[in-house]
Amino acid sequence: MRVLVASAPLLGHVFPLLPLALAMRDAGHEVLVATAADGLVAARSGLPVRDVAPAFDFGRIARGVMLRHPLIARAELAGTAGTRGGALLFGQVNEELADGLVALAREWSPDLVVYEPFAVAGALAAARVGVPAVRQENSLFDGRELVRVTTERLTRALRRHQVAAIPPPAGAIAVAPPSVVTQDGWPMRHEPSAGGGELPDWLRAPGDRPRVLVSRSTVAGPGGAGPMRAVVAAASRVDAEFVLVRPPGRLSRSALPANVRTVDWIPLDAALPAAAALVHHGGAGSVLGALVAGVPQVATTGPGDRRYNARLVADRGAGIAVPAGGITADILTRLVTDAELAAAARQVSREIAAMPPPDELVVRLESLL
Repeated sequence: MRVLVASAPLLGHVFPLLPLALAMRDAGHEVLVATAADGLVAARSGLPVRDVAPAFDFGRIARGVMLRHPLIARAELAGTAGTRGGALLFGQVNEELADGLVALAREWSPDLVVYEPFAVAGALAAARVGVPAVRQENSLFDGRELVRVTTERLTRALRRHQVAAIPPPAGAIAVAPPSVVTQDGWPMRHEPSAGGGELPDWLRAPGDRPRVLVSRSTVAGPGGAGPMRAVVAAASRVDAEFVLVRPPGRLSRSALPANVRTVDWIPLDAALPAAAALVHHGGAGSVLGALVAGVPQVATTGPGDRRYNARLVADRGAGIAVPAGGITADILTRLVTDAELAAAARQVSREIAAMPPPDELVVRLESLL
């Protein structure tokens, strides 16, 4: 069968969709990824990718939304907007994806569309050409709610393409471990993206001291540097080794404590097994990556979904939720010495490992036709 995979044009949105897409390709199906802008790096996976919005500019959309809705923008930056900010932002994102996705669906004639909750234009395209669509989760939210609030902002595209309403999906795929949060759909094991770059040999095995990886968001904007500056300020007072992954230029050129090293892009999933912990910006991919590896984490409570994600981690007992600027030596010491944090992280890792892998979901998708 022909499967069209629709993603918002952001790395953190398209990467989680690739393991299932690759499993479908390996099962003999023809798969095409539809996205734009930053999402086009999905082509590195070996899958064909189509740019459905060549003029797409996420920064322009975000600035416009913030200027038109300053109160919601302020709440979004604080991480307290819930789905209001996402609805405005991704409503416009999907407005710009819709025409290209519908045109591609008409041209390519897929048998099935798989879409992530913030790429509901994929479901619109499926409805327009009369094929089933499946929602694949790629965050820790309830995808049904994300689809609902985004669709409310998609009225112009629905009218343009003469679709009265987005029909319910023919199926849904849930990736969150149930002990962290419950999602609707068939469970599927989250498989972290390999990311770019090569893993240095010294990151393949544990060091003499606990190693803490420190990462930041792949999306530019407020809070983009994440927790790195606070970690550097506290590092000299912690008995651990810290590795900054893709630090901002100014930070990478500054004098760093003796127990802090820097690397460029690395496959984070390959580095985590030899690490003691992860400190990150609070994105869903980073949260799930640490949980898969079974290492405790500090998830910072920043803009967008980051506060929500961090609280889920802390509530499960698998990590610490704290504002980026609030990271201290005491918090980092607890991160690498607290046995309860480490035990909870390992428990969730075993839970994820017991979930069906992507290739077992292929048969379910085939049954929809």
